[in-house]
Amino acid sequence: MPDFMQILAAFQLALGPSLLLTTLWATLLGVVIGMMPGLTATMGLALLTTLTFQMDSAEAITALLGMYVGSIYGGSRTAIILNMPGTPASAATTLDGYPLARQSKAREALGLATIGSLLGTLVGVALLLLTAPILASYALKFGSYEFFWLALFGIVISGRLTASSDPLKGFIAGFLGLILAMVGQEQVFAYARYSYGIHDFTGGISLIPAMVGAFGFVEIISSISNSKTPEMAENKGRLLPRMREIVSFSPTVLRSGVAGTVMGLIPGVGEDIGAWVSYAIAKRFSKEKELFGKGSKEGLIAAETGNSAAVPGAIIPVLTLGIPGSAPSAVLLAALIIHGVQPGPLIMIQNADMVYGIVAATVLAAIAMTIYGVLLTTPLLLVLRIPRERLLPIIFVLCVVGSYAIAARPFDVWVMLAFGTVGFVLRQMNYPMAPLVLGLVLGDILDKSLRRGLILSEGSLEPFFSRPVSLVLAIATLLSVGLLIVSGIKWKKRVRD
Repeated sequence: MPDFMQILAAFQLALGPSLLLTTLWATLLGVVIGMMPGLTATMGLALLTTLTFQMDSAEAITALLGMYVGSIYGGSRTAIILNMPGTPASAATTLDGYPLARQSKAREALGLATIGSLLGTLVGVALLLLTAPILASYALKFGSYEFFWLALFGIVISGRLTASSDPLKGFIAGFLGLILAMVGQEQVFAYARYSYGIHDFTGGISLIPAMVGAFGFVEIISSISNSKTPEMAENKGRLLPRMREIVSFSPTVLRSGVAGTVMGLIPGVGEDIGAWVSYAIAKRFSKEKELFGKGSKEGLIAAETGNSAAVPGAIIPVLTLGIPGSAPSAVLLAALIIHGVQPGPLIMIQNADMVYGIVAATVLAAIAMTIYGVLLTTPLLLVLRIPRERLLPIIFVLCVVGSYAIAARPFDVWVMLAFGTVGFVLRQMNYPMAPLVLGLVLGDILDKSLRRGLILSEGSLEPFFSRPVSLVLAIATLLSVGLLIVSGIKWKKRVRD
């Protein structure tokens, strides 16, 4: 059970002038970045991480959480007004948000999205408080064998869910990330693999430049290649929904909050899948299914509740297992390690105050996000009028500086450019980027766990299947692959017929 005295102390610390100011400016920056099409939450976190090296650890993590919460919410602005999701997490919001805007209910849709995001974050935080200590204590039983299967399962399930139309492409992207993670010195004997005599490759591929390229530079290329400029939708009507309307949506909020948190828990799935699953569940239980996709308020609030609840959900495995639940949380994981916080099963014992501090910072960021959503909707929309020709060069400079600043290596800039170029090509072929990045993140865990497990078992594979948790994870992983094969065979039969 959570320690309520420690929670109270964490909120008192988070309400201090320094951390409160950090929450306010970071959340505002996150909202602005999230509402700009192409500037994803992952990109914002990656760039902000490079600016937090000189900050105190508490201040840096508070800033990153504000950016995380604000950017996931900010994507709903463009999704509703322009029918362009500012972040992938807001894609489901366009289904009913934009039709509402076309019906001269843009302000009402913006208000519903704001309330849904707030309630989703609060539901996710409540589940974080309840499940993190339990999961952390259970994770103490995890060894090398379990972490190997957990990392592999994360990549497999990510490939299936992020590329639902063609899961094979998700698998290919995930295993491509695994291959790239093998570059550099391995952990046991420090042997340089796949370096081909190039000294820079012996240090491996750094996570932040790869992410900046995959989620930042690739958006620059995509924006340049797409000359379409959307028109502004009408923005009139009531902003905040009435209390009785919010109460009527409470069952949808609870279902979507739980579904979004669970989707956040699954490694590599993330906020966008949390929104889609929540939307699908809301439609399944709705009495007005025919309105979904045509301006359903219930569908809109379900999508926004789901993607915001996935934020605390994705933080749970980061803290307790050291495994990211989404691409943005992967950057958060790297930032935690950079600032001296070691996520894992012992965090509730060694650094419980940091966990409760993250809870407090997330709640305050959600409150700040709501204030900005209510008071600054009209001024924030002016950001959308910045000409793309002026915005893209600034983003490119930030990508280059952010990649170079980590280790002052020109090689990291080339990594960023390479990942952006390859990412653009993969995107044109409908390959998802999330499994690739997750493969790069989990590759180190998978490699170390496999090698340590084989050393401990003297080369035997039996412990990978004989231990109870390993067996469950192995069955889940193999079952996911089996389902893909079956669905592929059925698809080929349909094509032939």
